[in-house]
Amino acid sequence: MASPVVVMGVSGSGKSTVGAALAQRLRVPFADADDFHPDANIAKMTAGHPLDDDDRYPWLEAIGDWLAQRCDTGGVMSCSALKRTYRDQLRRHCAGVLFLHLEGTPDVIARRQASRPGHFMPASLLASQFATLEPLAADEPGTTIDVDQSIDSIIDTYCDTTGFAIEQEK
Repeated sequence: MASPVVVMGVSGSGKSTVGAALAQRLRVPFADADDFHPDANIAKMTAGHPLDDDDRYPWLEAIGDWLAQRCDTGGVMSCSALKRTYRDQLRRHCAGVLFLHLEGTPDVIARRQASRPGHFMPASLLASQFATLEPLAADEPGTTIDVDQSIDSIIDTYCDTTGFAIEQEK
């Protein structure tokens, strides 16, 4: 059996890029949590306002439903999952979900974020993302990897650390 993976981190950490590459490596479906946002959330972020927990709840439920459908077959979802309560909400849908936290300094993330013009999440909200971020706790199933390296290095490190690719290839 395969467990789904949620690639998490602040905006600009590379969740979508790493998530898509990881899904390709593992030969499982990929989804981007940005595609699950209702229009009201996108409008709020585009206007420069951070989402609150009430905004995030239905969004996380939709993501959790996607994970639940892949609990036994695997999949990769890119999702900020900044707070433990958000990750707990996702685990209620699929208890075996694993997390890959893409971690970076505010300077590194700001540089990466500046290279993706046109995204609905303005750079001005990056500070609120770092303020909200609760890194993975020791009792949460997951791995934290520094983003200041190549995508291949991140994926290789993740697969080597977890043995996940070997499990997927059986």
